[in-house]
Amino acid sequence: MHEFPRRRCFIETFPALNNPPAPMQIALFQPDIAQNTGTILRLCACLGMAAHIIEPAGFPFSDRLFRRAGMDYLDHVSVTRHDSWPRFEDWRAAQGYRLLLFTTKAATDYRDFHYQRSDILLFGRESAGVTEAVVEAADARLVIPITPGLRSLNVAMTAAMAAGEALRQLRNPQV
Repeated sequence: MHEFPRRRCFIETFPALNNPPAPMQIALFQPDIAQNTGTILRLCACLGMAAHIIEPAGFPFSDRLFRRAGMDYLDHVSVTRHDSWPRFEDWRAAQGYRLLLFTTKAATDYRDFHYQRSDILLFGRESAGVTEAVVEAADARLVIPITPGLRSLNVAMTAAMAAGEALRQLRNPQV
């Protein structure tokens, strides 16, 4: 855990065991559902992507359902917990990463966007999405088109689709 003097703030990092630096990262804004978060962390482990949890989460990190969804993969993913959105933004600005928000309220199809290795793919709360401050901070807002009249995909499915397309493009930059 990293503590900052004169501020009540922490960034807690769990480094992955024997994994090279991630080509791209996934961030979850105040996730509500432990099973979805565990599934996304498992996805990150399998794809070699770092993960960020922007607190507050709707469950404790020790939650049984969170651990069950992540299984033994949680030891193979680098997870950084940020205690608030402003702290995450301070960290991101210092690193120079581009922030890509996946939202049902976007106009740009995620398949038409050109991804970079330094991108962070951001996904909102299952119950409420993200705040206006998060929307404004995003460098791009992307949508996965779905059948009209339906609300949304599961966040873990959305993360898998987004990561798959982004990594496909990085592997084949001419596409």
